[in-house]
This record gives sequence, structure tokens and C-alpha cells, in this order.
Amino acid sequence: MNVADRIATIFHMDDEAWRRHANPWSVWTRFAAIPALLVAVWSRTWIGWWSLLPIGVVVAWLFLNPRVFPPVDNPETWAARGIYGERAWLRDHNLIPPDHRAVLRLLTLVGLAGVGLIVWGLMALRLWPTAFGATVLVLAQLWRIDRFTRLWERVKGLQPIPGELAGGTPNATPPAV
Repeated sequence: MNVADRIATIFHMDDEAWRRHANPWSVWTRFAAIPALLVAVWSRTWIGWWSLLPIGVVVAWLFLNPRVFPPVDNPETWAARGIYGERAWLRDHNLIPPDHRAVLRLLTLVGLAGVGLIVWGLMALRLWPTAFGATVLVLAQLWRIDRFTRLWERVKGLQPIPGELAGGTPNATPPAV
């Protein structure tokens, strides 16, 4: 089990939760939670231990988020296709073509660098590493979603799948999402 599988397990992401998470409102409000979490952590300088309350609210929202929006059964939006692509990848890692694997690894490293900058900025109460780290993290995540969108388009047969990925057929049947 890799890190992505563990995260999905921790968040109890069953098929229904994935379909709800594919709702664009779920995707975009998770992005909105990033600055909210940063402000909540930074608020320790203003309200001390009471900052745990807004931090807890944001963390609770991140846990509940994939469950509160209506499910998406037919991914038509960019965000929905990206989440469906991510789900397909989690079900079968072999769906990822080599070029996507390399980019996804790079984006993971870039995202981790952004998280590192955020942690440093929040610990030192320095604005520039916090803001720059958040920007790097968001851009890496957006690019990652875009890669998964392309994967979903390939899986759904909108783009040809290379023969070795499709088991020798040009359009393999996609895994159930």
C-alpha cells in the first residue's frame, strides 16, 4: 500500500465518497481550505491555544468535504475528470503512462517542497515562505489534477491508450470508479 492508498484509507474514501469528491465544489473548497488552515495556524500569535479551535474546524472540514456535496456520476468538468482520473489511478497504477509517472513524481516533490516552506514559514512566523509555499503547493496540486484529467480522458477512450497499457487493444475498458 503506497502513500496515496493510505491517505484514501485514512479518509475512508469509498466509491460514494469519491463520486462526491469529484463534485467541483468539493475540489475548489478543499483549495480554499489551504489559506484558511494557514490563517488558523498563524492565529496562535493572536489567540494562543484558542487557535486549536479554528485549526480543528478546518481539519474537520477537510475530512467531511468529500461527503457533503452531491455525487458526480458523469464527470464533465475539469475538476471532476481529474478526481475520476485519480480514482482510476488508485485502482490500477499501471494505467499511468511513463510520461505521467515522471511528472506525478516531480509534482509530488514540488508539493512536498511547498509544504516544507509552509511549515518553516508558520514555525518562524515568516510571511514569504508561508505564502510562497502555499503557492507552490496549489500550483503543484492543480498540475497534478490536470495530469489525472488527461489520464481519465485516456481511460475513457477519448484519447488512444498506448498498446502496452491497454493490454494490446487501443481502447481498454476503464476500471469502475
